[in-house]
Amino acid sequence: MTYVLGIDTSNYTTSVCLVDQQGQIVREERRLLRVEEGERGLQQSAALFQHVQNLPDLIEKIGVLPSELAAVCASTRPRRRDGSYMPVFTAGSGLGRSLAATFGVPFLETSHQEGHIAAGEGSTEAVPADHFLAVHISGGTTDLLDVMRLSDGYEIEELGTSVDLHAGQFVDRVGVALGLSFPAGPHLETLAQQSNDESVTLPSPVKGFNLSFAGPETAAMRLIQGGANPADVARAVERCIAKGLEKTLRKAVEELGAKHLLIVGGVAANAFIRGRLKHRLEHPAVRAQLYFALPRYSTDNAFGVARLGLSQLQNKSHS
Repeated sequence: MTYVLGIDTSNYTTSVCLVDQQGQIVREERRLLRVEEGERGLQQSAALFQHVQNLPDLIEKIGVLPSELAAVCASTRPRRRDGSYMPVFTAGSGLGRSLAATFGVPFLETSHQEGHIAAGEGSTEAVPADHFLAVHISGGTTDLLDVMRLSDGYEIEELGTSVDLHAGQFVDRVGVALGLSFPAGPHLETLAQQSNDESVTLPSPVKGFNLSFAGPETAAMRLIQGGANPADVARAVERCIAKGLEKTLRKAVEELGAKHLLIVGGVAANAFIRGRLKHRLEHPAVRAQLYFALPRYSTDNAFGVARLGLSQLQNKSHS
């Protein structure tokens, strides 16, 4: 039996995951980064410092690494493209290189975005096509992606994005304004379940494959200042994101002929958004097939990173 350790250090979470040679989780640990009450995020320097503090604790919780450890893989950049860089990823890559050198095994690299896609495929079912569309919706991305499966990860072309705020930023800003803790996604989802008024709405601007959430955020803040029911505002935010994604994805299905759609990222954990997209896009009039990561693996995690490390290792052994 061989094992691969995955490490991911994002803007939200420190994560480590050990998988076996079948890509199944043996042990995993993760910890949300701490954000002061009322704040809407962390500076890169503060997030990096927390990762440096968290990683030794999480490795200790994982326990003694097996002598059959075959590789260590870390996300070293946000996306698989030139110039993609964030300081937070140096924490995971630094520890990964040290562990790999200590065990005398290869240190492998991947991107945070590829990790999300791999976690999506690994936590439910693999998309039954090497070429498919993916949507990565989180605090740092709102991207429509053309994805080609490779032996060592994914070749990704961005088709569309948010021209201003990302979906997760939209959720967090409105959530904090409603008095919710950051990151606000799970709290906003719970609050929205108390809504019973569908007349409270927000615009969902879409142009081509691009979305915009700055206008909806301004409209949501006006509703809050005007004394609107917080639960209704929360549900309006969910509905706005779902409607914008639906417009974008329907256009992609119609114009590109794509039928397989993988939805990943922290915002994709929201049950209302998942349900609406599935209902609207798998309708016989559209006939798309949607694949969602399990909610636990929609949010930031090292599972997909470990699986990509395993794929790279197996590819090298066969070449």
